[in-house]
Amino acid sequence: MREQSARGISRRAILRSALAMGVAPLALGAGRVFAETRPEVVLVNWGGLSVEVFQKAFADPFNAAGGNLVIDGSGPLNGKILTMVQSNAVTWDICDAGVTTIADLGPKGALEQIDYEIVDKSKVVDGFAYDLGVVNYFFSSVMAWDTSKIEGQPSPADFFDIEKIPGRRMIRKDSQAMLELALLADGVAPADLYPLDVERALAKFESIREHLLFWSSGAESQSLLRDGECVMGFLWSTRANMLKEETEGRIDYTFEKGLLQPGIWVVPKGNPAGKEAFHAIASMQSAAEQIILLEQMGNGPANPAGSDLVPEALKAVNPSDPANTAVQAKVSAEWYFENHTAVYQEFLDRIAS
Repeated sequence: MREQSARGISRRAILRSALAMGVAPLALGAGRVFAETRPEVVLVNWGGLSVEVFQKAFADPFNAAGGNLVIDGSGPLNGKILTMVQSNAVTWDICDAGVTTIADLGPKGALEQIDYEIVDKSKVVDGFAYDLGVVNYFFSSVMAWDTSKIEGQPSPADFFDIEKIPGRRMIRKDSQAMLELALLADGVAPADLYPLDVERALAKFESIREHLLFWSSGAESQSLLRDGECVMGFLWSTRANMLKEETEGRIDYTFEKGLLQPGIWVVPKGNPAGKEAFHAIASMQSAAEQIILLEQMGNGPANPAGSDLVPEALKAVNPSDPANTAVQAKVSAEWYFENHTAVYQEFLDRIAS
């Protein structure tokens, strides 16, 4: 419920309860008027470590400046956002999303236009400020492998060579990025990736279908590799980086022939905090704050000024570092806006059913 947050009962709920009991607001403030000067903003992300990191990087600075940003780790699934909007019961203000969220929910009228009078386009890498969403960090989809079972660094093509490297492979139960990684492994040049040859990518996965395992959450992708359920996998670079650290290098990964993608802030239609959501997004454009995400989780900064703040020791794990972007493809949001719904369903029907 929106009334209950990580900070306890919201000031809004306390005030309503007091009025219902006939208690004057003045009495609640030890001699001062208790009033909300700025509304609570609920930001929903994907849970786990990201709740703690978003609190430190984004909520604490915004709240110190007089705001009231609360982090909710329950996961902003597209279906949950749409249900809230259609039932006029929106409790979220900002969602940690991606290009497929805009592709799915934009045509349904479920997202607010980003207010670029408040959000600063100059603090966004060119091409990643969309009408219905704005980049908040960068990540990549990459290939990782178990070094205790594979000698040397496998090539992306080896992912589909079961005879050369026996064992199960892991992919996301979603077409996004998986199709691109299959095509890149099959020899398609990054510059020629879009429009995607969907049939070629699906055929590539069908060639190893009996050896595939599927993950739906970042935590699940980590456990499948960590626990030895598969020898190789396609997963988010942030999770691959965490795995490499916690296994002391047993799980390794490469940006080679990976896919660079934006994490995107979206605002559900009719969000309770209104314009305050965009003030929170503007606050989170701070390059220094975005570097905290890189330090803690491996997310690349979305503010171009952030590149100058990246410590030398972190450049290798920064998905948007020039050396890493040089060996990756970049996602085409426009292609997803046009094609995602149909292609996602075909992927489920043929590969992940």
